[in-house]
Amino acid sequence: MTITFTVLLCFGLCLGQMTHVQAAMFNKPNLSALPSPIVTSGGSVTLQCGSWQDFDWFVLCSEGGEGHPRHLDSQHQADGWFQALFTVDHVSPSHRRTYRCYDYFLSSPYVWSTSSHILELLISGVSRKPSLSVLPAPVVAPGQSLTLQCRSDVGYDRFALSKEGAQDPPQRLGRQPQAELSGADFYLGPVRPSHGGRYTCYGGRKLSSEWSAPSDALYILVAGEESPTLSAQPGPSVAPGENVTLRCQSPSLFDVFLLSKEGEAPPPPPHLRSQHQDGEFQANFDLCPAMLDHRWTYRCYGSLSSTPFLLSHPSDPLKLMVTAPLPDHTLENLIRMGLSTLVLVELAVLVFQAWHSQRSAQGEIK
Repeated sequence: MTITFTVLLCFGLCLGQMTHVQAAMFNKPNLSALPSPIVTSGGSVTLQCGSWQDFDWFVLCSEGGEGHPRHLDSQHQADGWFQALFTVDHVSPSHRRTYRCYDYFLSSPYVWSTSSHILELLISGVSRKPSLSVLPAPVVAPGQSLTLQCRSDVGYDRFALSKEGAQDPPQRLGRQPQAELSGADFYLGPVRPSHGGRYTCYGGRKLSSEWSAPSDALYILVAGEESPTLSAQPGPSVAPGENVTLRCQSPSLFDVFLLSKEGEAPPPPPHLRSQHQDGEFQANFDLCPAMLDHRWTYRCYGSLSSTPFLLSHPSDPLKLMVTAPLPDHTLENLIRMGLSTLVLVELAVLVFQAWHSQRSAQGEIK
């Protein structure tokens, strides 16, 4: 009965009316969406309201006060965190997508904490996905700037950028003038190690609360310290069909090595677990058999499992040359041309000798 009465009185606070409930200066709780604030239309999401303060109850309110506020008792975690998990099922664009939460003590149910920050869900639908690209490159050094470009020929007039695992709401921008495609440019910088990760973008229209399907994922990798070395076995110049191995190695500990070729864009480059051998951590990337399209400039990086998007400095570039042998008929033609040239030279020598002999004979007669 007490809880029911509290719900009725607290409903005014969710509406922004402070007549029955007081907002105290407690530490405000944190509100996040698990696993992500992006939800597929028709799916479900868990909203986590939590605090390091030992509150007894948490309250979840939707924007505009639609429906009664939802109350759940606090669950104490092993690390000292207090939380409540609110499940929102069958999410659709018609849902109120903006939430906030509060907490309070059972001894004073009418005195709530200040509000958490506002959390807005992004509802993803099935309309055609946009494309996501990066300038200047998907591997960047700390302190530099990046531009993530979300583009579509559908004609969306708003765009959102999301990073996998981030609890912050997706960045949103309106459509920006482009030559051919509708799109928006998201600027990141100066880049920090935390900027590394897997990004997707979405398109939407102002008259609809639903967003498109996600773009293909784009991986941003941040280069850090150290530098491995890259070598080719048996060498950087091979014939087509010959086996070649690119070896990335370092005396420093790296769990994973990545191989990238110049101008290559995400998906992420090939990576291999490192092996410790002869005092070096190394990985062997086999290109078997070598083909003409393997003629690229390669670099390699090292990374740790705990920070997979934070890379080492790149190795020095290694240019792989795949030399094409001459076709049999071309070789035969060259031999014929050589023989013909030799015959012509010999004939020229004989003609010259005959002419010289004739001149000498004429001189003696005179």
